[in-house]
Amino acid sequence: MRLVTAQGGVSFLRSDLIAFPHGFATRLGGVSTLPHTASLNLAFGRGDEDAAVLANLARFTEAVGVSGEVISLPQVHSTDVRTVGEADRGLGYQRKADSACDGYVTAAPDVTIGVKTADCVPILLADEEAGIVGALHAGWRGTVAGIAREGIARMIALGADPARIKAAIGPSIGLCCYAVGEDFCRAVAESPCAALCLSHIHREGDQPHADLPAMNTAILLSAGLSAEHIDTAHLCTCCRTDLFYSHRASRGVRGTMLSIIARPKGD
Repeated sequence: MRLVTAQGGVSFLRSDLIAFPHGFATRLGGVSTLPHTASLNLAFGRGDEDAAVLANLARFTEAVGVSGEVISLPQVHSTDVRTVGEADRGLGYQRKADSACDGYVTAAPDVTIGVKTADCVPILLADEEAGIVGALHAGWRGTVAGIAREGIARMIALGADPARIKAAIGPSIGLCCYAVGEDFCRAVAESPCAALCLSHIHREGDQPHADLPAMNTAILLSAGLSAEHIDTAHLCTCCRTDLFYSHRASRGVRGTMLSIIARPKGD
């Protein structure tokens, strides 16, 4: 995965595995001026005026090369993955909605889907031959409940082949910084993906640490993806607050990043 800086200073990560337009935002290149949201905050409700968030969204989508109307509803750490198409464009980039969702898949061209993060794991998916893409928000609850598996299942229902699906796992809190409690360990042990996730909880002295990207990788492999089709950023949002917003590092006073993907027209 490599860092791209577009004209105007918008910086984002892109995976060389995926040819379709996509990007994992950093915090760089926007118009937000508050100390905790500077500068590319991409979520409402963090202290910025709505106009600043929308200006940041326009900058980011232009830099990535996708439609400016991103489908991204409020997130609730579920395994709810929604299949969307052209008729869902009206969902837009909503500040408030009656429904929430933590993932999307689509086979419709020029429909941009995205998920918001600030330590949680963003996952972008593509079966380019079938023309199907996905975007998943995997916090620890969504991870151990199997949102990655659900996302692959939704893509398969549209005609994707897991042997062709490529996955890019973006920046998130890393094993180095994600100290967890015994209650977390018990919850993972009782989760649907316990067999795949427990081995990625490590002890650093008396303090357990969890590796969320590794957990999601294990789940994607169990869903039929090839190891060579999984690209991981290996960048910790909590360590690299110069590049990313981190909920843990900032104790919740922060901006939010966005990860987006679209199937282009004509593909």
